[in-house]
Amino acid sequence: MAETGNGTPDHRAPGGIHVTNTGGSVTIGDHNTVTHTVNGTQPDRDPEQEALLQAIRRLRADLGGVVPSEQTAALDAELSDAEDEIEGTGRADAGRLTRLRRALTDAGAVAGILASGVAVGQAVGTLLGG
Repeated sequence: MAETGNGTPDHRAPGGIHVTNTGGSVTIGDHNTVTHTVNGTQPDRDPEQEALLQAIRRLRADLGGVVPSEQTAALDAELSDAEDEIEGTGRADAGRLTRLRRALTDAGAVAGILASGVAVGQAVGTLLGG
């Protein structure tokens, strides 16, 4: 049995994976869920931003069930960025909403046939004023 360098025995199996001292969340393998808990107060969100956030989460989950393409990957990236922005600041700004609208348009039929895609499009339209 090897030692870790600080005098304690190393009980890890040879060839296994060992992750220590992470500064964030880690997941390995398929079908994992990562939960990130932030202590403190969340930024205030108006009801329209909250509706957008919930629609984004539903669409991201629904995208997991479609055949991936370059357009759906780009849409998921924009959805992820918008989700992070809303969670971090309480709102997605007009530039982010415009990029999200463009990604929805580029994903075309996939976003249009998913109820969650329609909901995101409607929420973005409401926030952009049309």
